[in-house]
Amino acid sequence: MSPIKDLHLVYEYLNEDGTFSEGDTITGTVSFTLTEATKVKGLMVKAKGDVNVHWTRGSGDSKKSYSAHERYFKVKEYLIAETGTDLPKGDHRFSFHLQIPQGDMPSSFKGIHGKIVYILEAKMSRSWRWPTTVKEELKFVSKNLLHLGQVMCPQSGSVDKETGVFSKRLVQMSATVDRKFCSPGDTISIVAQISNSSSKEMKPKFSLNQKVVYHASGSTQTDDQCLCKMIGEVITEKSERTVTCQMEIPPDVLYALHNCEHISVEHYLKVYLDISFAFDPEVVFPLGIVPSSMASLQPDEAAEPYSAWGAGAPGYSYFPPPAVPM
Repeated sequence: MSPIKDLHLVYEYLNEDGTFSEGDTITGTVSFTLTEATKVKGLMVKAKGDVNVHWTRGSGDSKKSYSAHERYFKVKEYLIAETGTDLPKGDHRFSFHLQIPQGDMPSSFKGIHGKIVYILEAKMSRSWRWPTTVKEELKFVSKNLLHLGQVMCPQSGSVDKETGVFSKRLVQMSATVDRKFCSPGDTISIVAQISNSSSKEMKPKFSLNQKVVYHASGSTQTDDQCLCKMIGEVITEKSERTVTCQMEIPPDVLYALHNCEHISVEHYLKVYLDISFAFDPEVVFPLGIVPSSMASLQPDEAAEPYSAWGAGAPGYSYFPPPAVPM
């Protein structure tokens, strides 16, 4: 029977969100109780960050697996040297300080085909015995907002709102959103100006979408899903209407992720018209979702909306100016 009881690993929070970033120091204690005097061969605390991606395609003989792994860092500290020491019966407590290296590392992530995990672990070793370990998962948030701004904001500008326009002979729609960066729990304001000169009714719809792309072995796997959707009032034929939507970002939404070689996460708002038995026109806005502590550090450049019609679709430079003044 092991004499080691109640092995605990406790670390201090640096902020109210309990997150860590590049360059931060993890401070904490390892505590345990010995029911008898024991020779401990070593006590170590380590922190590490890893990304793992895996998925399969096909079945039977044609089944193929794709996987990738990368380690971002591993740091450790010995609280009891590997040469060993004799500890008396009773309670024991050791303090530790581990510094996360500087660099460009992605935020924590868990998805259906991969994960980015940062672990804090304490391990006690004894001769001729299995080590006793305890682990805690760290919530890691990358400081790399500059790269996110460059990805989402390829063109510079000085406007405060994002604007997109769709125009056809019988249907015209312009839309604006009040921001390009937000945090979980925030509310986004969307305004759409719709001119329906057709003989059909249509419904304006607003959706928040999340796109996760996994990369491994020269291949990709995409998970694109709608996180929430809202529906406006019917736009009758031969009419015009301004529709406003207040959309709340889900509190458990993933943060944007653009600095990982194997996993990327992006979000976009889609404003579109649901027309029966017809093509649904749409306007799409990139949206960066970041922690509340970093939302105020967003870049100054303004992003352009992009088309969701795919290759060969018309660019927004072909469309007329917005119907609603900015």
